[in-house]
Amino acid sequence: MLPWLGEWLTPVFGPFRLLTSYLFLASTGTALAALATWLLLPRLWSHLPRDGGRAFAVDGERSRGKPVGAGLIFVSIFAIVCLLVLPFRLCNLQVLACMLLAMAVGFIDDKIGGLSELQLGLADLGIAFLGALAFCEAAPVMIWLPLIKTTFAISPWLFVPLATLLIWLCINATNCTDGVDGLSGSLATLGFVYLGGILYAILGHQEISHYLLVPHYPDGANWAIMAFVMAGCLAGYLWHNAHPSAVLMGDAGSRPMGFLIGLLVLATGNPFMVVVVAFMVLVDGATGLLKVALLRFFNIGIFRTVRYPLHDHVRKELGWSNTQVLVRFVLLQTVITPLLLVFLFKVR
Repeated sequence: MLPWLGEWLTPVFGPFRLLTSYLFLASTGTALAALATWLLLPRLWSHLPRDGGRAFAVDGERSRGKPVGAGLIFVSIFAIVCLLVLPFRLCNLQVLACMLLAMAVGFIDDKIGGLSELQLGLADLGIAFLGALAFCEAAPVMIWLPLIKTTFAISPWLFVPLATLLIWLCINATNCTDGVDGLSGSLATLGFVYLGGILYAILGHQEISHYLLVPHYPDGANWAIMAFVMAGCLAGYLWHNAHPSAVLMGDAGSRPMGFLIGLLVLATGNPFMVVVVAFMVLVDGATGLLKVALLRFFNIGIFRTVRYPLHDHVRKELGWSNTQVLVRFVLLQTVITPLLLVFLFKVR
């Protein structure tokens, strides 16, 4: 809405051109999302379902009775703010619809807790497929890979299945990481800030992308706005989720959050970017998914002495407190991402 108003009002009064600035839109969207989430969460969480405690999780009983499903609130705020600050594009609307669908599926599970792993997995797969389809818009997608200067045009027939798997992985890895106060939200916030910076300042900037020998994506700033708005929402949420938490995001928050991480990784044009911006999310959550999949489908056992998600292992076996888990995982992500970014962009 604001970009449209800027185009309409600029001829009347020149300073209104600020409404068409991506930097202004990203900053405004981030601040508005953070403030709205911070203010509205405590006023609305009394209407959320209560957590029943996870049966097999370390300290799962500590969550019992807390409001769960806060994603219903902050993902809705995210969608409203995005409609306000993003340029009108059909793809943007489709992505927001997919996120709201992921939020709805997650909230149903938070509220009734009756969905099986198979039902959730298939729902995630369907949402991931719709997101991949919306992103590519039935056209070839240009990607680039580590260590190679050449870019590749990928047919939508190949891109959509592979992109679906990537988004599905991100949804479930992020969901598995949500088990310690502030952990999933903090790691995801770091990921969104890094993704926003990469999409806006590198891939969305013609001169910098040319200098680094990576493709220039004209819509990079558009995706960066989404990343920063979600970071704002999570900042407002984390204020209330800091240990000891007053509210939990639940599947209603972690699933759409993971969906957006996967989609923004696709927007960078490099699928390996997921390792760069979400390394600790993958280590904490995705390795457990790999362990279960290998054991269930191929009868191959790996990491038999390690409990997953990894945050449960370090709490039970190493005696880490929740605060230690949060701080150490965030520190690792903060150090690892810049190192991997240098490797990704400079070793080519």
